[in-house]
Amino acid sequence: MVNGRRITDTEMLKVVTMVYGGLVNKNIVAGLQSLGVNALGLTGADMNIMRSDKRSVGEVDYGFVGDVKEVNADLLATLIHQGIVPVLAPLTHDKQGHMLNTNADTIAGEAAKALAKHFDVTLMFCFEKRGVLRDENDDDSVIPEINRADFKRYVESGVIQGGMIPKLENAYQAIDAGVKQVIITRASEIHGGQGTKVY
Repeated sequence: MVNGRRITDTEMLKVVTMVYGGLVNKNIVAGLQSLGVNALGLTGADMNIMRSDKRSVGEVDYGFVGDVKEVNADLLATLIHQGIVPVLAPLTHDKQGHMLNTNADTIAGEAAKALAKHFDVTLMFCFEKRGVLRDENDDDSVIPEINRADFKRYVESGVIQGGMIPKLENAYQAIDAGVKQVIITRASEIHGGQGTKVY
């Protein structure tokens, strides 16, 4: 992992495609179905939902990692209008027959940006912590709100590092594209108004 971003070789791509596109995605869909949610599990290749370019080699060769270039927003909106909840695995394709591992926060952010053209969208990034933390070892040190100046300051001081950096970068890209609000929280607290509001 480099700057919170994964490196994916050929063997790892096979594993993430099987696990994220299969086992994990279908378990989430099954769980949602048990709650009465009409969910549909998809990767970016399905119905050309999300196309990426393979990340070019610079200082780091990330391997089979995709940077999203196109989202089929109309199709996603059509599914939602029909009462279907898309469950997107963090996999895209290059439209040349290759799957690409894509950051899950990027998938969520790109889908939210695309859907903001059709709906009022709140983007929630859920992970194991209660929000952005001042001290990663203290779950009670949640930063309730963070703006761009705070983000820059926290990165420079080392408070925010690793995978939280691309998560917040995706949050700001989503806000710039018309997403109504972004919240970073724990999945078990999405209805409680907890977490970090990003603006």
